[in-house]
Amino acid sequence: MAITTPASRPANPRFSSGPCAKPPTWSLDVLKDAPLGRSHRAAVGKNKLKEAIDLTREVLDIPANYRVGIVPASDTGAVEMAMWSLLGERPVQMVAWESFGAGWVSDVIKQLKIEASEHIADYGHIVDLAALNYDQDVVFTWNGTTSGVRVAGDPIPASRTGLTICDATSAAFAQYLPWEKLDVTTFSWQKVMGGEAAHGMIVLSPRAVERLESYTPPWPMPKIFRMTKGGKLIEGIFKGETINTPSMLCVEDYLFALHWAKSIGGLNALRMRADANAQAIWNFCATRDWIDNLAVDSATRSNTSVCLKFTDQRIKDGAAFAKSIAKQLEVQGIALDIGAYRDAPAGLRIWCGATIETSDIEAMLPWLDWAFQTEITA
Repeated sequence: MAITTPASRPANPRFSSGPCAKPPTWSLDVLKDAPLGRSHRAAVGKNKLKEAIDLTREVLDIPANYRVGIVPASDTGAVEMAMWSLLGERPVQMVAWESFGAGWVSDVIKQLKIEASEHIADYGHIVDLAALNYDQDVVFTWNGTTSGVRVAGDPIPASRTGLTICDATSAAFAQYLPWEKLDVTTFSWQKVMGGEAAHGMIVLSPRAVERLESYTPPWPMPKIFRMTKGGKLIEGIFKGETINTPSMLCVEDYLFALHWAKSIGGLNALRMRADANAQAIWNFCATRDWIDNLAVDSATRSNTSVCLKFTDQRIKDGAAFAKSIAKQLEVQGIALDIGAYRDAPAGLRIWCGATIETSDIEAMLPWLDWAFQTEITA
C-alpha cells in the first residue's frame, strides 16, 4: 500500500522541550532596546530587571507577600540555591518520578548528606504526594519534563509545618500552581515563555524567608547561593540586584515574552494554549493503536512536555525505532528535537507550551503518521 506524503507542513517545526520555541510574534527587532554594553547596576539595568520581576509576579498571580528573584544557572541553579540554603533544619522527603527530580535526590543524599527519605516512582507514574509527611521538608518537581507526568489534585496540606520546595520549570505559565501550598518555587525563562537559557527564578513564601533568617546550614555556602547577610534576607535580590551579572539581552527577550503573555490574556490564555496543543496530540493517540501517552493516569498527563511511547508489537528495538522516527521528521523539517530525553524510556517528547501554535501541532501529526508507516514497513 502506498504511503501518502502529507501536504501541509508546520509553519514552525520547533518542538524542543528546552530551550523552547519563541512566542509567535517574536523577531530580532524586539531586542533593540536591550541596554547592551551597560552595567546591570546602572539605573536602566536595574529598571529592566525589576520590570521582569514585577511582570512575572503579575502574570503568574504570585501573592504580594512572596519574594520573586532572578538567580543564576537557570532552574537548576534556583533549585540548588534553595536546597543548599534551606535544607537540614529537619528531615526531608525527596520525591522523584523523572530524571531531574532524581538529580535533586542524589544531591541531597550524596552531597548535603542530611537525613532524608526517598520516594521514587517509575517513568509514567507519580508518587502519592498526599501520603507524604509534610511536617518534614518536601522537595519535588511539579511537572516531570522528561516523563510527561505532572501533579494532579490538591495533595499538599495547608497545615504543614515543613517547607515545600517545588521545581516548577515546565509547569510555570502553563499549569495551576497553588502558591499558598508552595514555599519555594523555581523555574527558568526557557520553557513555557520561550526565553533564553541560563537565568532562573526563585519565589519564596513568608515561611521560606523565616527559615532563611532563623536557620544557618552547617556547610560552607557558595557566594552564588547566598540569600542572607547577617541573618537577614538580602532584599535587593528580589528588587533586581542580582547575585551575579545577568545578560541584559536575555532580560529584554524575557520582557518581550511577558508582555506578549499579557497581550493575549495572561495566565489563563497561556494555560488554554498549552491545553489545546496537548489535547491535539492526545486526540491523535486515542485513534491509533501504535502510540500512547507515557503517563499511565490521564489525570497526570502533562500539557507541556508531552511524552509518548510506541506500542506496536512489531517494533523490536524501541530506542532505535524512536530515534529513526525523530530523525525522519527532523530531516523533513517537520519537527525538531522531539526525541525522548536520554534517561527516559524510548519514545518521543513533543513540547506543547504556550508559545507553540496548535495549528503547527495539527500540521505535524500527519507527518508522524507518515514516519511511522514508513519505518514500520521498511
